[in-house]
Amino acid sequence: MDLLFVSIMMWIHLFTAIIFIGGSFFIWIVVWPASFELTDDEKFRTKIVGTLSKRFALFTNISVILLVISGIFLAYAEFGVNPGFINTFSGQVLSVKVVVVVIAIGIMYYNNLGHAKKIGILVREGKTEEVKRIRKTAHLLSYITLALLVLITILGAILESV
Repeated sequence: MDLLFVSIMMWIHLFTAIIFIGGSFFIWIVVWPASFELTDDEKFRTKIVGTLSKRFALFTNISVILLVISGIFLAYAEFGVNPGFINTFSGQVLSVKVVVVVIAIGIMYYNNLGHAKKIGILVREGKTEEVKRIRKTAHLLSYITLALLVLITILGAILESV
C-alpha cells in the first residue's frame, strides 16, 4: 500500500483513539466527580452528565467506526491477506487486540444502551434506590471498558514496536 495512505490511516486511527479514550476518561475522571460539586439534586446531576454524555456519544460512535475501518486498513497494510500471519508474534498480538476491541465495544454499547436510558427514566420517576443499584453495575461496566481501552492501547504499542 502507498506510504501516504498508510500514514493517513495511522493518523486517523491515533486521532480517533485519542478522542474516544481521552473523552471516556474525561467523563469518568472529571465530569462525573464534578457533577457532585455542582449540585446535590440527583435529577439535575443526571441531566448534566446525561447531556454531556449524549453529546460525547456522537463523537464516540464516529470514533468507533473510524477506528474499526482504519484498523482494518492498517492490518491489511501490515499482513495482507495471509492466514499464516496468526503464526507470528505480531499476528497473535493483533488477534488478541481484535478480540479485546470486540469485547470492549460490546460492553460499552450494552452498558450505554441498557443502563443510561433506564437511569434517566428512574431519576425522573424519583426511584433513587433503583438508580443507585443500576449505577453500580453501569459504573463497574464502564471501569471494565476503560481498563480494556488501556489494554488495547498497550497492545497497539506492542504492535508498533515489533
